[in-house]
Amino acid sequence: MIDTQETRIVKDPSGKKLIVTRFFAAPLTKVWRAWTESRYLDEWWAPRPWKTQTKTMNFAPGGSWLYAMVGPDNETHWCRTDYQAVEPEKRFTGVGAFCDENGRLTDAIPSMQWDIRFTSTGDGTTVNVHLSFDNEASLEKIVQMGFKEGFTAAHGNLDELLARL
Repeated sequence: MIDTQETRIVKDPSGKKLIVTRFFAAPLTKVWRAWTESRYLDEWWAPRPWKTQTKTMNFAPGGSWLYAMVGPDNETHWCRTDYQAVEPEKRFTGVGAFCDENGRLTDAIPSMQWDIRFTSTGDGTTVNVHLSFDNEASLEKIVQMGFKEGFTAAHGNLDELLARL
């Protein structure tokens, strides 16, 4: 079993994929809701002191999530996830990208393909995230922007949220 406080992030040998593995000490239903409902995502998705603010969300194939990451000095970065496939309490996929406040994509920062899988274990839930990029340079840009540190910190926020639910 994976340590409940460890987010493991490894680069696939192809150089175009990050694989994230994290165990959460909570039932699958709670973990799924935390990843798929905006009221919960807003509580944990951004690493503190940043906050997430959802503008719109339609968690369904063909739907999207438009949200802002807001810093302590009100610095704002808009993001959009376009959902492709949803298998309730098992898996969902989508493309995540930076955009403007109206959801128009920007080319300044590479987009990434998300494939998120949920597995119930005897004492919690394991989440496996596969992030695919068009090329290794795009992956490295996201890493240099602090993805590993930020996603790890956000998972700590999620631990706290799950303990309250």
